[in-house]
Amino acid sequence: MLMKRIFDLLFSIVGLLFLGWMILFVLLIASMDTRSFGIFTQTRIGQNGNKFKIFKIKSMLDGNKSISKWGSFLRKSKLDELPQLFNILLGDMSFVGPRPDVVGYYNSLQGEERLILKLKPGLTSEASLKYFDEEFLLQQQENPKGYNDTVFFPDKVKLNLDYYYNHSLLGDIKIILKTLLRYVQ
Repeated sequence: MLMKRIFDLLFSIVGLLFLGWMILFVLLIASMDTRSFGIFTQTRIGQNGNKFKIFKIKSMLDGNKSISKWGSFLRKSKLDELPQLFNILLGDMSFVGPRPDVVGYYNSLQGEERLILKLKPGLTSEASLKYFDEEFLLQQQENPKGYNDTVFFPDKVKLNLDYYYNHSLLGDIKIILKTLLRYVQ
C-alpha cells in the first residue's frame, strides 16, 4: 500500500504540473458558462466508508439543474474530472480504485461486498472503463435510477470486489494504460 501511495503522490504532482494549465482553462470556461465559480464539490463515500469532498469542474447550471452548454462536452470528455488530481494528492483518492459514489450506495453494502470500502476510491477502474458511457446509457432507460440500482451498480460491485482480491501496482498500471487508450480512441 505504501508503494501505491508513493505512486499516487508522485504522479498526481506530475499530472498537476503538466495539466494545471488545462484545469485552470477549463475552470475559467466553466465559470463563464455557468455564471458561477466553476468548481463543484460533492460528498462521496471514500475508504473505510469515510465521507470526503470530491472536486469536479462544474457542468450544471445552478438553480435549474440542467447541464450547461459546455457541461455536456466536459462530461463526455471527462475533463470535468481533472480536479480529482487534487483529491489524489490529498490522499482521499487513488489513481485506480472503485469510483467514489454518492451517499446511499457503497456505504449501504452488506457482507463480503463491504470489503470494497477498504479500498481507496479511484479516478479509474475496470468498472469505470466498462461503463465509460454510463450517463448516455442511463438516459436511454425508461427508469434510469432503477436500471442503475438493479443492473449497473451490482455489476460495478462485482468488478470492484474482483479488484479488491486481485489488485497490484502492475495491475493498476495496466488499468491506467487502458484508460489512456480509451481517451485516444
